[in-house]
Amino acid sequence: MGSSFFTHLECGNTCGAGPFDPRERHFLCPACGLPLLARYDLKAARSWTKDSLAGREPSMWRYREMLPLLPGDDPVTLGEGFTPLLHARRLGGTLGLDRLFIKDESLNPTNSFKARGQSAAITRARGLGATTIALPTAGNAGNAAAAYSAAAGLKCEVFIPRDAKQPFVDECRLYGANVTLVDGLITDAGKMAAEKGKPLGWYDVSTLKEPYRVEGKKTMGYELAEQFGWTLPDWIIYPTGGGTGLVGMWKAFEELDAIGWLDGKKRPKMVTVQAEGCAPIVRAFEQGTEKAAPWEHATTAADGLRVPRAIGDFLILRAIRESGGTALAVSDRQMIDDMLAIGSHEGVSAAPEGGAALSAIRRLAGDGRIKKHETVVLFNTGGALKYLDVLRAT
Repeated sequence: MGSSFFTHLECGNTCGAGPFDPRERHFLCPACGLPLLARYDLKAARSWTKDSLAGREPSMWRYREMLPLLPGDDPVTLGEGFTPLLHARRLGGTLGLDRLFIKDESLNPTNSFKARGQSAAITRARGLGATTIALPTAGNAGNAAAAYSAAAGLKCEVFIPRDAKQPFVDECRLYGANVTLVDGLITDAGKMAAEKGKPLGWYDVSTLKEPYRVEGKKTMGYELAEQFGWTLPDWIIYPTGGGTGLVGMWKAFEELDAIGWLDGKKRPKMVTVQAEGCAPIVRAFEQGTEKAAPWEHATTAADGLRVPRAIGDFLILRAIRESGGTALAVSDRQMIDDMLAIGSHEGVSAAPEGGAALSAIRRLAGDGRIKKHETVVLFNTGGALKYLDVLRAT
């Protein structure tokens, strides 16, 4: 299998800082404090062919040429990625849509899309000599970090809001992580993780505060392109908390275009879906701002959407606007009803975040913005089993 075209890191903002050497630890841009992004030799990568994917392992590491591997690195992998893309005919029929698909990320290790990001981040952390991984989490990211840290032989420190659902806490402990319960939201957990971890040299894998989780998430974009025969859908509907997946997929489409694998095909409209009780990106999109003000008193049944401020807000908003997409907020009642709709029509286990994506599609199709013949991908970012309490409450 070929080696990676990974070359350097640079600022994802417009400050122009970089390049930074990936053989050293880097977190946020030292010039402006915003996220760094991994860059590749895209000119050299044009020598990489689609045919080389034949017979490769059905995981995200089939795209290792465009993942952040340095010579001597071995991926820390549990088989993440290459999740099913299901043609949801029955569900689509209820909405008048012929080509509704569900990208079912619940079948990843630890039951969510977070496995992709942690596989990439912890691969690099181990390569950089880290011994202890640390992060704040709403739930699924902590579960994935704990599992991949265990697979890598690293310690893991997880900081999680005290009111998080118990299955998230229990699963972190299952993989040997040390769990600290924090009063407040994920932002408060992030502050505590940084305060405790920085003097001890813990390797922080917070969302977009290190440059590699987004690289794992971008493989969702590579997979969609491959699963659709190197074309792209018209719409991607994505439940958005920290937004790494949406940012990653937009980056993937840029890379695929640059290496000649898409032949200039039109990119999808990217749609952010948030909860009415925590919708900073939706508000910023509607107000036309480049960054999102923090959301006060954030509350929602979807733990993954309870992110009052995303450090990569400008990258999320840029992807939505460049793609001609939009941002919508839905109620907890709608998303829970639509968890049940996904399950009862398609047999897919969807977390409230997946339900929220269906609620958004329902609105966009009802308004006539999504047309009957268009190809629409609903991202089910995780499974229902850790959220069964919200179903019992209905």
